[in-house]
Amino acid sequence: MRKRILFITGSINQTSQMHQISKYLDDYDCWFSQLFPDNPFLKIIIKHTPLAKGTVLTGQFKERSENYLIQHGLQIDYGGDRYNYDLVVNCTDMIVAEKFRKTKTIWVQEGMIDKRTLISSIVKATGLPPYCSGDTSLNGSTNVCDIYCAASEGYKSYLAKHGTNAKKIFITGIPNYDNHVEFLGNDFPHHGYVMVATSDMRETYRFENRIEFIKQAVKIAAGRQLLFKLHPNERVNRAVAEIRKHTPVGTLVYHTGNTNHMIANCCELITQYSTVVYTGIALGKKVHSYFDVNELKRLAPVQNGGTSAKNIARICRSYLNFTGTKDEFLSSFNFQPESTLQPEVQYA
Repeated sequence: MRKRILFITGSINQTSQMHQISKYLDDYDCWFSQLFPDNPFLKIIIKHTPLAKGTVLTGQFKERSENYLIQHGLQIDYGGDRYNYDLVVNCTDMIVAEKFRKTKTIWVQEGMIDKRTLISSIVKATGLPPYCSGDTSLNGSTNVCDIYCAASEGYKSYLAKHGTNAKKIFITGIPNYDNHVEFLGNDFPHHGYVMVATSDMRETYRFENRIEFIKQAVKIAAGRQLLFKLHPNERVNRAVAEIRKHTPVGTLVYHTGNTNHMIANCCELITQYSTVVYTGIALGKKVHSYFDVNELKRLAPVQNGGTSAKNIARICRSYLNFTGTKDEFLSSFNFQPESTLQPEVQYA
């Protein structure tokens, strides 16, 4: 009987990354589950309050990811109850079901991790469940998974600094953010604009002064063509109305389309808390972010020619087939990622 792997999915980005990894493990019995509540408290929050509506645990986010799984003909076992799995691959370590605590587990970084706040520090210090931070600031730093697959050396240092054992962390790169030069050849019809990539802060119950952000973007553009790409989760009508009111005539606004192609064709990129800033950095664009840009350049995912999914799958396979203890695996496994196939971007 083939060994079974359960991939825990979340956002569309997380879901597509797990799918890519699974393609290199098709000799195993691969199943998928959207992230699910692991205790009665979370179940009460989802059922009786609106607090989880802006998360991947419920609503449109859960529906989109499960539709992706169905469209690609992938096996779904929501909640992981169908089988006893040999390996669980997690998109977050902020919620790891108790029933998987004795199963081999691997964490895969999705993209940018939210900035740590006073709330996240209090949650960490008091031992409250990590999701009580209300954001992803504690993702990757709980140390509960056996192995961590990080985007870069910068993120390995970041995760180790905030609580995860450095011996567990392997620099694999992350799918969807490891081969940005492929976006340079595209058929998007516009070029040379200042691009603004918005975030879904309001939809996830965080404060945002959107009008002020738009005005700052107009100031940065200084008369150059502006193009806004809305976050997929945003309320489109509201966002478009605000942009039209506070930007010059002729400003372009998209709520669908290939964001990476738009970034590839821009001359400058303005973001808030979006992981797409890493696309701009990898392509040598001048970028703006609510995060410190120099820190983002240090954290930026490695560009390895699109081999991250293969790297992660190699670790999954090796750990799945290892018969010793977790500590024995970590001390004996010599991980050699695929060589970087693309030149490093030189920053001015």
